[in-house]
Amino acid sequence: MDTLLTPGTIAPQFSAIDQDGNKHSLSDYKGKKVALYFYPKDDTPGCTKQACSLRDNYSELLSKGVQIFGVSVDDENSHKKFVQKFDLPFPLLADTEKEIVTAYGVWGEKSMYGKKYMGTHRVTYLINEEGIIASVIDKVKVDEHAGQILGLV
Repeated sequence: MDTLLTPGTIAPQFSAIDQDGNKHSLSDYKGKKVALYFYPKDDTPGCTKQACSLRDNYSELLSKGVQIFGVSVDDENSHKKFVQKFDLPFPLLADTEKEIVTAYGVWGEKSMYGKKYMGTHRVTYLINEEGIIASVIDKVKVDEHAGQILGLV
C-alpha cells in the first residue's frame, strides 16, 4: 500500500461517475463532512457487510452532516447491481482508471492465501467542511463501520 494520507492533509480533489451516471466532485461538497470509504470489490462478503452497516445507519450519518461515498475500481454497471441488490442509499464512485485510489494511497500490494496481487485496501477518510482530512480509519470493522465513523464526527 502506498503511504496513507494523514489528518491535516488537504484531501486530493477528484471527479467520478456514480452508479447512475451522475458526476460527483469533492469540491461540490465544500462546507459538508465527507466520509470517503474505499473498498475492494462490489458484492463480496466483507464489502457487503460494510455497505449494509452504512446503509442501516445512513439517516443517523446524514443527521450528523456526513455525506457518504463508496469508491472501488469496479465500473458503473457493477456498482448499479450492488446498489440495487442491497438498496444502498449513497453513491458508489467508479474509479476504473485507479486515479482516486492512487491519489489517496489505498491502491497497493495485497495478499490472499499466500498469493500477492494489486488491489484496493479498505480505508475510510473523513474529510471536514474545509476539504482537510480530519481522520483516517485504516482498521475498518465491516460490521460496525457506521459506528466507527459516528464515533469520530
